[in-house]
Amino acid sequence: MKNEIYGHFHPDERQFVDKALEWVTGAGEYHESKLTEFLDPRQGFILQTLVNRHPDVSVRWEGGSAEAERKRALVAPDYLDLEAEDMELKVLAISSGEQKFLALEHGDYMGAILGLGIKRGKIGDIHVLEDGCHVVVAADIADYLAMNLTGVHRMNVSTEVLPVSGLRSSQVKLETIDLTVASLRLDGIAADVTRLSRSKILAPIKAGRVRVNWKVEEDPSCGLKDGDMVSIQGFGRFKILEIGSLTKKGRYRVQVGKFV
Repeated sequence: MKNEIYGHFHPDERQFVDKALEWVTGAGEYHESKLTEFLDPRQGFILQTLVNRHPDVSVRWEGGSAEAERKRALVAPDYLDLEAEDMELKVLAISSGEQKFLALEHGDYMGAILGLGIKRGKIGDIHVLEDGCHVVVAADIADYLAMNLTGVHRMNVSTEVLPVSGLRSSQVKLETIDLTVASLRLDGIAADVTRLSRSKILAPIKAGRVRVNWKVEEDPSCGLKDGDMVSIQGFGRFKILEIGSLTKKGRYRVQVGKFV
């Protein structure tokens, strides 16, 4: 059965597939419930796919807001009322009196939190606001973060733990880039967005450091389409907003949104 399931996913995902299958089997066969760490959308897709294969298992998702990207899942027997269960989420509110604090970005907050020895799975979405930052975190590390997170990017900060109902969501900011490309290949578009040469962009792709729709993509010739999300470790993320008409020279007009 495992080999059949493995065939649907990338080899690098097998470790997570095994975990997810264990959670689903535990719920369906042994009446166990499992509250996961925060999962990215690709992991969420894998888990939901496995849940859908088992008639006696249900799952609840929660990430603090309706638009959350990273979410915790509660996998349980289908006879349980999951809406009544505690998803164990808190919000870490970060603020500072320093003027330069308002220039901090998503990566600055992420680096500061992970620098305290926190695993990525304990952290949900990071909402950078005009006057601070709200981070969705697992409840069991909220007080630790509040006590120990005293600085972000060499700036002093103060923190407060809020219930998830106090979350203020941020608007996603995209820098729009208009490109004309010879083809819709991953390596060509990624090279233009990152301003790297075609030969240099091959290195992260072949090293498994590029994901398309949160799935590892090692094929430079992979064709991109409207709505595709591409992340390149060390270079951020971008989204294909629109693939337009061809130019007179037969090149594709592509509008890309780069996350800032």
